[in-house]
Amino acid sequence: MYIKRFVKHYYIMLIPAFLWLFLFSIVPMFGIVMAFQDYNPGQGILHSKFVGLANFEYMFQMSDIAQVLRNTVTIAVGKIIGNIIFPLIFALLLNELALKRLKRPIQTIVYLPYFLSWVILAKIVLNIFGYTGPINQLIQLFGGESVNFFGEAKLFQPLVIGTDIWKGFGYNTVVYLAAILGVDKSLYEAAAVDGAGRFKRIWHVTLPGIRTTVALLAILSLGNILNAGFDQIYNLYNPLVYSTGDVIDTWVYRAGLQNLQYSLATAVGLFKSVISVILIALGYWLADKFTGTTFSSALPVFRIISPFNCQSLITAVPSSPSTYHLGREI
Repeated sequence: MYIKRFVKHYYIMLIPAFLWLFLFSIVPMFGIVMAFQDYNPGQGILHSKFVGLANFEYMFQMSDIAQVLRNTVTIAVGKIIGNIIFPLIFALLLNELALKRLKRPIQTIVYLPYFLSWVILAKIVLNIFGYTGPINQLIQLFGGESVNFFGEAKLFQPLVIGTDIWKGFGYNTVVYLAAILGVDKSLYEAAAVDGAGRFKRIWHVTLPGIRTTVALLAILSLGNILNAGFDQIYNLYNPLVYSTGDVIDTWVYRAGLQNLQYSLATAVGLFKSVISVILIALGYWLADKFTGTTFSSALPVFRIISPFNCQSLITAVPSSPSTYHLGREI
């Protein structure tokens, strides 16, 4: 009886979170009707003229919308691929580090940028790659000429992708390291007995053992394929790089808030959301088809054993016959 009352308190504590979700996430969704209206702020949503799909037709007739979509997909796909491959390689190398006492400091250092907002990081990046910044000073030291990194359109996308990988590098590395530590040690011992070297153990034991985690991160990223990162790009770009740096979010911001084209901006945002939902559903199907693991079975399962001794166990469904432990009792 006491345990039931104890658990009931947790449900009561969830009420503020559900209220926040309802007021700021669910209620604003009714504003999507503006995508089908010639919205006038003076008349409001209820009295603005209904125009059907006219805003969507106008959106696809615009000359710059195709370039904006290309920029968005290019930047987003580059971020997704980079944030999967580079942290994975780094986690494998860090796991094989001979001096284990250096592992935690390195892990902490690469994790630090993840906690900083793009308002701060953008200033750092702008100073580092500025015309008189350390990168250009290094180029001049070797006899080269200074490069205006944020004034040349062709350089902006690689900078955006690279700095985003740098920011999220530590978080994804920690996720992969947790998965690697969960691989059954007896599999490594068996591979070593069979004569497998370090590289073969990584290829035939480690990578198959963490494929569920890799698939999970890829699935979570698919929904962001049309989300190139508004806060990052808005703090880094300028009119000189609009041709390669303008994405859906920044275009909607300028159209909706600066040019007061509310209906058109809502239509573009709704189009983006629908495509994202389709891609997420596609990701679920691909994960189930190629890894045999559904999204729900790949998520960690949190189970409270006893509220009195504060013991908790975090387990994850394994992708191999061995049992993975992503956490430990506390």
